[in-house]
Amino acid sequence: MANVLIFASSLNFSELQSEKNMSNGGILRQCLRLVCTSAVRNCLECKERIRIHQSGGYCLAAGTTAMPSKVAHLHSLIRGVQASPRNIVENLVTQNSPVKDPEKLLQDMDVNRLRAVIYRDIEETKQAQFLSLAIVYFISVLMVSKYRDILEPPPTPSSSPIPNAGEQSVSSDCVTGSLNGSSIVPIPGIDGEEDRSDTFNHDSANEIESTDEGSLSGSTKSEEPMSDGSSQKSGEDVIQHYGSGDAAEEKKGEDSWTDVSLNDESEPRPRTDEKDGMDRGEKPQGQISVLSGSPMHNNTGGNSSSIPRDELNIKSLMTAEGFPLPTPARESNLTQKLEAALGSVCPLLREIMVDFAPFLSKTLLGSHGQELLSEGKGITSFKHSTSVVELVMLLCSQEWQNSLQKHAGLAFIELINEGRLLSHAMKDHIVRVANEAEFILNRMRADDVLKHAEFEQTLCAQTVIERKEEEKMCDHLITAARRRDNVIASRVLEKTINIISNKHGAWGQDPGVDAPEYWRLDAWEDDARRRKRFVHNPWGSSHPEATLKSSHENGAPDDAMLQAKEEFHSQLAANRSQQPLQSNDLMDDNELLSDDRELDLDLVGPVNISSKGHLISPGVVAPGIVSITSNELYFEVDEDDPEFSKVDPEVLKYCDHLHGKWYFSEIRAIFSRHYLLQNVAIEIFLASRTSVMFAFPDQATVKKVIKALPRVGVGIKYGIPQTRRASMMSPRQLMRASNMTQKWQRREISNFEYLMFLNTIAGRTYNDLNQYPVFPWILTNYDSKELDLGLSSNYRDLSKPAGALNPSRRAYFEERYNSWEHESIPPFHYGSHYSTAAFTLNWLLRLEPFTTMFLALQSGKFDHPNRLFSSISMAWKNCQRDTSDVKELIPELFYLPEMFTNAHQYKLGSQDETGVVDHVQLPTWASSPDEFVRIHRMALESEIVSCQLHQWIDLIFGYKQKGPEAIRATNVFYYLTYEGSVDLDAVNDHIMLEAIENQIRSFGQTPSQLLMEPHPPRSSAMHLTPMMFSTVPDDVCMVMKFLSNSPICHISANSYPQLPQPSVVTVTASQNFAVNKWNSNYSASMHSPSFAESTPSIAANLPLIMDPVLAQVNNHMPKRHLGDNFSQKVKMRANCFVTTVDSKFLIACGFWDHSFRVFSTESAKIVQIVFGHFGVITCLGRSECNITSDCYVASGSADCTVLLWHWNARCQAIVGDGDHPTPRATLTGHDSPVTALVISAELGLVVSSSEYGPVLVHTTFGDLLRTLEAPNGYRGPENVIMSREGIVVVGYEKGNIAAFTMNGRRLRHHSHHDTIQCMLLSRDGEYLITGGDKGIVEVWRTFSLALLYAFPACDSAVKSIALSHDHRFLLTGLATGSIVVFHIDFNRWHHEFQHRY
Repeated sequence: MANVLIFASSLNFSELQSEKNMSNGGILRQCLRLVCTSAVRNCLECKERIRIHQSGGYCLAAGTTAMPSKVAHLHSLIRGVQASPRNIVENLVTQNSPVKDPEKLLQDMDVNRLRAVIYRDIEETKQAQFLSLAIVYFISVLMVSKYRDILEPPPTPSSSPIPNAGEQSVSSDCVTGSLNGSSIVPIPGIDGEEDRSDTFNHDSANEIESTDEGSLSGSTKSEEPMSDGSSQKSGEDVIQHYGSGDAAEEKKGEDSWTDVSLNDESEPRPRTDEKDGMDRGEKPQGQISVLSGSPMHNNTGGNSSSIPRDELNIKSLMTAEGFPLPTPARESNLTQKLEAALGSVCPLLREIMVDFAPFLSKTLLGSHGQELLSEGKGITSFKHSTSVVELVMLLCSQEWQNSLQKHAGLAFIELINEGRLLSHAMKDHIVRVANEAEFILNRMRADDVLKHAEFEQTLCAQTVIERKEEEKMCDHLITAARRRDNVIASRVLEKTINIISNKHGAWGQDPGVDAPEYWRLDAWEDDARRRKRFVHNPWGSSHPEATLKSSHENGAPDDAMLQAKEEFHSQLAANRSQQPLQSNDLMDDNELLSDDRELDLDLVGPVNISSKGHLISPGVVAPGIVSITSNELYFEVDEDDPEFSKVDPEVLKYCDHLHGKWYFSEIRAIFSRHYLLQNVAIEIFLASRTSVMFAFPDQATVKKVIKALPRVGVGIKYGIPQTRRASMMSPRQLMRASNMTQKWQRREISNFEYLMFLNTIAGRTYNDLNQYPVFPWILTNYDSKELDLGLSSNYRDLSKPAGALNPSRRAYFEERYNSWEHESIPPFHYGSHYSTAAFTLNWLLRLEPFTTMFLALQSGKFDHPNRLFSSISMAWKNCQRDTSDVKELIPELFYLPEMFTNAHQYKLGSQDETGVVDHVQLPTWASSPDEFVRIHRMALESEIVSCQLHQWIDLIFGYKQKGPEAIRATNVFYYLTYEGSVDLDAVNDHIMLEAIENQIRSFGQTPSQLLMEPHPPRSSAMHLTPMMFSTVPDDVCMVMKFLSNSPICHISANSYPQLPQPSVVTVTASQNFAVNKWNSNYSASMHSPSFAESTPSIAANLPLIMDPVLAQVNNHMPKRHLGDNFSQKVKMRANCFVTTVDSKFLIACGFWDHSFRVFSTESAKIVQIVFGHFGVITCLGRSECNITSDCYVASGSADCTVLLWHWNARCQAIVGDGDHPTPRATLTGHDSPVTALVISAELGLVVSSSEYGPVLVHTTFGDLLRTLEAPNGYRGPENVIMSREGIVVVGYEKGNIAAFTMNGRRLRHHSHHDTIQCMLLSRDGEYLITGGDKGIVEVWRTFSLALLYAFPACDSAVKSIALSHDHRFLLTGLATGSIVVFHIDFNRWHHEFQHRY
């Protein structure tokens, strides 16, 4: 590397030297030390070759396997430049050896390197002079030493034993310490030894090798401390061996050699120096030897011991083949030997002497100060003489010896000391770096250990825990899925049994057998959040066990107790006989845990959130796990939780969601809710028109759950954007963001709908009986025979709470408040609340599942008869005089007449005054529960209530709920009924926490406060529509005649102004249809009836404009024709066709191929053909919907079935589960062709009639609920209509009409004098409109079937009728192909407005 980077290049090393903090010329001096070391090594190899050939190889002592330590170290040094650590004898004769001629003192390469060191940067004068002086000294010493060896050859070591460790080997390995008596510079000893005088070449050889190993070679051996190593022989000669290296300077014995081989792969050799006690690499005790600046001269020289030449084994040396050996005989030519050995060195010495003569002549001075290189003296020998002998003789002279030792030796010693200092500095640096590296490695190792420990203890343990949790969650979900499928299977079994075992099914019971039927209130809600639908109750009973228990505790007469016992035992017997059908367990626990891969298919996606929670259901608080995947919500009850074991098993039967699963697509709205006055719950409203409520440990979990659920907000009804933020809004924020108050003020929604809205956003829910919706008492008159809804004295003062209506009782409550002195409980007016779970259950006592919940609350028995809800009048009176009764009403009193009837004949006991408690005693002005509910609802919607309802809202939901205004209004309740009054998380005492929770559950909860300012009043009807009572125009608005003269059997009025093209679609009996434009800007005037043939100026002010395709004289009829594929068996009627809301598609039935078809009204082309029936389809029906929503389409057929289909507004087609349309449900029970049907998506009901059979009520899921039994003599139902209030009107043959409730109770029936062809109900269901063969359109009151009005007779039979969207126009299709449009105003028959006309 030095040859290439230094000697063979002209690079400037000044920057490198400054960067490495080296003095000027430091690199070249380092190179000189390296060259000298290499040269000495080659000299040693030459001597080793001669020794090997003279001795024939080393002779090891008996029993030994290793060569002497000294020789081994010599071999180590020599092997340092070999290619591989093979045996030295093999290496010496290979081409890899740098020794080309062992006769020469220095090899040509070494000579060239020495020359290159001097002459590379010769312009650096002082540096070159220093290097020349050191090289002159180095070469001179080697030449004199070689000259002595030639004069006195070493003895032949044949068969001689290996020297001991303390002895020196052959003298040819050394040079004498004094060259002809020259003095030697003493070097201080190491380890406290005395200073010894070493030979010049002793220092030089040691320093050269030390430099080579420590500072030049850069091997790890430089870390070993150095020491001077010298030995004396016979006290005369101080002998230094070439190649002693670091070991010679580190160890005290000359045999302590250091192996400097860089590639030594041989086995480690044993130490031979047992005296010094220092391990290899151990730091010496002494300091680094430093040569003194003014050396002391010792003139004592010694002669080395000579070996007789006779003893040399010449023959052995001559046997080496091809190896030039020196002639050992004394008579050999000495001059030739000197020429051969020194011939390559002398020219270099002469060249240096001549080139640096000016400097050397002044430096090399004699003993008397004379210049030894003065012109004409010594310089002449160097310039002109080529004799090696002459040069050697000159150098061996006493003057030259003294001068070289005195002057040149200092330069060489300085060179060596510099290398020693660099070596130690390098060693310290390497040691420091090694220590730092060891420290870093130890720290890294410690970090690795810590990380490993942390990984094992933390990450691995955490991962194990997470995996266990995941496995547990997977097992939980699998088990939940199996239990859920078990529940679903039981429901399917129940449904199947119901289908085949009802009286219209294949296994129907004998009509003569009067088996009891039990019903329960379904959780289905309509748009106004009313729960009106009753479904079969498989767990229903008359609760004889509760009657028996009540009889024991209430002290009933003996005969009553005997009767109760008899009923109880008969009930048990009946249950035993019905147990196989009533069983809900299709699989036992072992089967639930069995492997069934099909049950796991519904586990889709990873679990995003899994949290503990409580299912809040009426009468049930079930602990469990709420899990949310990427598209599903799960709840699985924890049946092992002690809290779950406290729930009454009978109540659990009515909880449908213990193993619940809901798709995200089913979720319609999400509200945040309070539970036990803490904001830790949510209520989810579903597409099935039900809701489910969950309570979580804290609010943070609630937020996470809402974020994981779909972004549906609080729905679309309240005018609030569908965002997750909306779901997290507080009730007050929802109140501000919604538009419902403005709608209520503008009378776009009813009082009932607005109160339900306020209850909903204030946290009132059907799922928590403690937070049931609150409605006000409206009337005060429950005793008179007639009730005048226009008389204000019959109404309650809504500006006061229920407890303050009675002045004397109000004074009592105010006195209690003012005299309250408790320290920890704030004062209050009322100790009870207006809404509690007990009050709710008492109101709904006669309905399941509330009956079972009431019994669970009352420890399995009915309460004392005097405390049961038995009379409307008594309930009102108790609220006026009892200081512990300040309850308000629940919404069911305004829409659910079934709550007043003891349909299941519960034995509720007897009261002291009124006798047996059975049905609720109604006011005398109400002849039936239905009439009471109707009048009660009319009172709620009356003008008197509308004008002051906002004041009651202030009390319950508004600014008078809390604070000074509540005190002023006598409206303060117990403090634990208000939200924010207690933080349950801060209560650490378990007993205290349970007591507080029971207090909250038992004593009611106040709704969230919605307003901090007074609620605005409702606008009056006159204020909104000042002209509403103006003179009514003529009944007939216009008449439009089609040219076909075919009866108009169907008419659909899609007149919504939001549509791009409001229109009226008509279909004739000849299968032609028309899309007539509706004029939304039409305003009624006082002119006479108009006709479509009138002038254009007049026609422009008509509500209806004829289809332009049909208005043309030369039109092409096929453009509006439905084809000729209709079956001749089907009579074209109004229920054979339905249209979409936007009038773009017309759906027709009656085709011979048993299909119904979807036509485009624009092109009259068939868009879709739907098959599903096995007979001709006889009638169609469409559910109510808005402009952009989906809807149901129902089809009735001659195969006695009704199929329910799904119309997708986005796809604009009938869709199914796959690529082809499939029905959502199949409705059975008819035994003759279906003649008419009506479907309500809001109520979830389908009502259908058959030719000879009954009228059946099904759910949209296919469950048969009721049979609407016709009055005696009523046969052949032909028309069926239903209002959103749940009133069903059926038209029979011969003009017979009957009205039913949706739950199967017949209200009225009437025989009309005309054959009714078509019927229609107003939006609120209050009015019935009929048209018949006599051409007269009549208006009836639905509830009583009282005829209210008859429009002028038309010229032919009325085949179809329709109402415009605003209920201002009535359109009739006549048998002559004409359309007659009538003005209609339903306010003229309203109980409050009729007197104004």
